[in-house]
Amino acid sequence: MTALATQTGIAALRDAYRAGTLTPGDVAEQVIAAPSAPGVWITRVSPEALRARAAELEDPSLPLYGIPFAVKDNIDVAGMPTTAACPAYAYTPARSAPVVEKLLAAGAMLVGKTNLDQFATGLTGSRSPYGAVESVFGGGLIAGGSSSGSAVAVAAGVVAFSLGTDTAGSGRVPAALNGIVGLKPTRGLLSTAGVVPACRSLDCVSIFTLDVADASTVLDVARGPAAEDPWSRAASGESLPPAAVRLGVARPDVLEFDGDHGQAERYVAGCLTAARLTSAVTQVDPAPLLEAGDLLYQGPWVAERLADLEDFLAGHADSVLPLTLGILRGGHRFSAVDTFRAQHRLQELKAAAARLFTEVDVLALPTVPTTFTLDEITEEPLRRNLILGRYTQFANLLDLAVVTVPNGMTPEGRPASLSLIGPAFTEGTLLGLAAAFKGEAAPVHHAQPPTVELAVVGHHLRGESRNAELVALGGRFARTTRTEACYRLYRLPTGVPGLVRVGAGQGAQIEVEIWRLPSSAVGALLSSVKEPLSIGYLSTVDGQIVQGFLCEAYAAGAAQDITASGGFRAHRQEEGQ
Repeated sequence: MTALATQTGIAALRDAYRAGTLTPGDVAEQVIAAPSAPGVWITRVSPEALRARAAELEDPSLPLYGIPFAVKDNIDVAGMPTTAACPAYAYTPARSAPVVEKLLAAGAMLVGKTNLDQFATGLTGSRSPYGAVESVFGGGLIAGGSSSGSAVAVAAGVVAFSLGTDTAGSGRVPAALNGIVGLKPTRGLLSTAGVVPACRSLDCVSIFTLDVADASTVLDVARGPAAEDPWSRAASGESLPPAAVRLGVARPDVLEFDGDHGQAERYVAGCLTAARLTSAVTQVDPAPLLEAGDLLYQGPWVAERLADLEDFLAGHADSVLPLTLGILRGGHRFSAVDTFRAQHRLQELKAAAARLFTEVDVLALPTVPTTFTLDEITEEPLRRNLILGRYTQFANLLDLAVVTVPNGMTPEGRPASLSLIGPAFTEGTLLGLAAAFKGEAAPVHHAQPPTVELAVVGHHLRGESRNAELVALGGRFARTTRTEACYRLYRLPTGVPGLVRVGAGQGAQIEVEIWRLPSSAVGALLSSVKEPLSIGYLSTVDGQIVQGFLCEAYAAGAAQDITASGGFRAHRQEEGQ
């Protein structure tokens, strides 16, 4: 198989673009021609749409300009079905999840939506009606789940990065079993709006990449709260360089590897490598963390999975895989009393974890105790799934951040992986140590300034006379959409278009562009707006309320009504301008 440009990662692609040795169109053609392993994709972007996306990219300074990526199919992408690996559940959203919007606004090229364990319930990658997914290492090895397709798409070099989700380890186990980097950020650091819930209070959007620096780049673009997401949080905290990190390790004799001596040996070797990079090493007892993890599948959090899917299951039980259905219905066995008892115990375990992280800054654990083939998972699907999550499933319950990195191969030829774990909002520290562990340069973090979305309708559109003002203020094109059908568009005597809100049913859907501007630039923009125009709030067809250019109604009397054109650009084309 010919190596793809994407196998060199985001940074190398950007360098090639700057040097002129590659274009986004070249990469799009490589992605279109790339062979795909069975079961990886659920829905692909058409070749024509991918080529069109590459052709429309105009700003090479965008952080993800021309970078191909994939999205797990429990994350919304506008106009593409979201199935959560259950065809009967499928729906087509009008709006992409905020994390996807941010990636597209940064210049990334979406390739498609990937396979997963149905409803993100499982760590094997084998529980999907779209087929089981095999690791890139072959030999019948499972790809891990539930973000199986997203991990394999990156490991195979078809895309440079991908999004998964992670509730119990779904963003780390597949990374471990495919020899790539998996970043599970702090809960809420990446918005889960537009994500089909597994356990809503614990779910995270995760990132798969070949290199640590690439994970850091994607995190910088995608992070930040979303107004419509009550679970999202803003980042806080400082980063420690590797040389200042106090590393915690567990004695191998207190860990369980299910008889896999090769994985145990790789864990010791990985800890020794990490220890040489840090300031101090302390042996710690991970028992409180592991007990917390047991609560996830053996406690009432199983009922949280049922809370969001119960209505669907009531009418579509026959469309759900029997194993998945049994797990989801298991939530019925827990009472409210069980829930409170588990919450009380979890609070005690959180306190124990907090005490542990006063002694160390980062804890190193194996990502998985062992590996399995698809046939072995078929023999014992539930028990072996629990084994895979032994060192991952506590992280979200305890509000921890994790970076998973490759840690060599066992003598049996199976991939090993190390998880670097820290308290909430320690992504910078974890990524820095992970980069040093892999022999990479320290990742550079580019803090994203706060932004506002602005709808433009006339001369500020791309290609129009005043668009350069938005660009000069640091504005970035986000997407094209339409207003609700309660606006009319006029061309004022000065030639400037004006959008006027009218009553419901008296207007039409008018095309607008959404731009993201640094909050600090809004004042400068306001000073350039002359009456009868103003900045107000307008409603879009996808249900959003955004700030945008509006016109006072009195000005419509002396203006040309161009509503029938559906937008200023279309009007200009009709006029031959």
